Amino acid sequence: MKDYLKSRILDVLERSGLTVSSPILFEKPKVDAHGDLSTNFALLAAKEIKMKPRDLARRIVEQISIDRSLVEPPEIAGPGFINFRFTDQYFLSAVKDVIEKGKDFGKSSIGGGKKTQVEFVSANPTGPLTVGHGRNAVFGDTVANLLQWTGHDVTREYYFNNAGRQMRVLGDSVKLRYRQILGEDIVLPDDHYQGEYIREIAQHLYGERGKELVGEPPEGAFKERAEKEIFEDIKKTLGRLGIEFDVFYNENSLYHTGKIEEVIKSLGEAGLTYDKEGAKWFKATMVGGDQDKVIVKSTGEPTYRLPDIAYHIEKFRRGFELIVDIFGADHIATYPDVLLALKSLGYDTEKIKVLIHQFVTIFQNGEVVKMSTRKANFITLDELIDWVGVDAVRFFFLMRSIGTHLNFDVDLAKKQSEENPVFYLQYAHARIASIVRFAESEGLHIGTLGPKGENGFDVSFLKEKEEIELAKALGSFSEVVEAAAATFEPHRLINYLQEVAETFHRFYHLHRVVISDRELSKARLALCLAAKAVLANGFAILGISAPERM
Repeated sequence: MKDYLKSRILDVLERSGLTVSSPILFEKPKVDAHGDLSTNFALLAAKEIKMKPRDLARRIVEQISIDRSLVEPPEIAGPGFINFRFTDQYFLSAVKDVIEKGKDFGKSSIGGGKKTQVEFVSANPTGPLTVGHGRNAVFGDTVANLLQWTGHDVTREYYFNNAGRQMRVLGDSVKLRYRQILGEDIVLPDDHYQGEYIREIAQHLYGERGKELVGEPPEGAFKERAEKEIFEDIKKTLGRLGIEFDVFYNENSLYHTGKIEEVIKSLGEAGLTYDKEGAKWFKATMVGGDQDKVIVKSTGEPTYRLPDIAYHIEKFRRGFELIVDIFGADHIATYPDVLLALKSLGYDTEKIKVLIHQFVTIFQNGEVVKMSTRKANFITLDELIDWVGVDAVRFFFLMRSIGTHLNFDVDLAKKQSEENPVFYLQYAHARIASIVRFAESEGLHIGTLGPKGENGFDVSFLKEKEEIELAKALGSFSEVVEAAAATFEPHRLINYLQEVAETFHRFYHLHRVVISDRELSKARLALCLAAKAVLANGFAILGISAPERM
């Protein structure tokens, strides 16, 4: 509708011989009395064409040619705003649109096939995924879904490192547990991995190899086995959430292929590095940074910034036009330096969108759950899934903006009642499925229900306020999906689906669907089917199930 109204305003300008560079933008008014869409175009363009804003607005309102079956005569408000209100017929047309498009309703091509990479999770294989990783994983997967629904060519990518100090400590942790199994009196150092999963890996090695690994170095069979088992565990956990990756990118490849040295050389040639106290520094202050940063320690080991710069250069070389990085709050201090270095080397950092998620706290029985019962000194993502189920995990991780700390209420997530927001939404879908089954038992055969055909419906029979409100809500789905994708905010979609569910329940409580008036029954059933489709499509984006019965 925005495009339609824009074309109508441009038509008025053309017929009036007016050339204006000001954009024609529309917003949904916060107050219903101001209509369904409003534009401040007259205020923006009036000075350019030397007219008073209200005079320009009046000319547009008087001369605009619009389909009055879809849009009521526009009104001028305040200093020159133009408000548009849509007709009931326009809102009801969404019912036909939803039913005709079905699973494709809400999809668009505004992304233009843009080659897009979404990097998320990216946990090194040193232990099970935590609830923090879970928020990252679910958010990243849902952002990727939104981008796909809006026409982007999406690659899901997992970046990991299986070398370095962390992995050496992992191998040593397993070896020490192995020696404990052999009867040695050994205590693991505090900086080693303490979880029960380390003992399990060591037990597997002992079961297969017995005592023959006593002389094996930590970075040999111990590290290799730990990496293999932990990575398989990570993939299984992600699989439980329905998350699959297109690419697993190993940080070590950046070293083997000389990409790290290439970055150091490029920064040096640009005059952006210097040596101090045995370390190599990035001269960030020369290109707008607050302070210079170490990129290679005095030990010769690079800091996180260096491989991250090299990895992002590879992203550009691979042709990605939009790069979405999803990091935990612990990255908030390092990613600006990476962007600064990339920009100084000539890369378009406007193509990179960095999204930082805050921490997760698990509550049960009104108290903070501080640690795992069986895996480590943290809550594992698998445990959370076991407690509340996949749908609740995904939904609760997405309910709030990632910029806010998330309190995950296990007791609420388990409730099979309308208090639980995911149950409330899924119950709306299941209730509609029940209505459909009842309608079929009464002779309304859904297979032939449509704008045309034996059981064709006529939306003009829908006249009640609640019917119009539901149709209006359903018609907004595409716009909500586009907005959520553009802002990388899946919680917008959740808020919208809650509105749809509330509007449906309000309609259903006041109006029976299957009644003696068959034509009205078919129209109401079509409205219900449209609501069911919108809910199911929204659930598909969120990655939760759409139950037929509850």
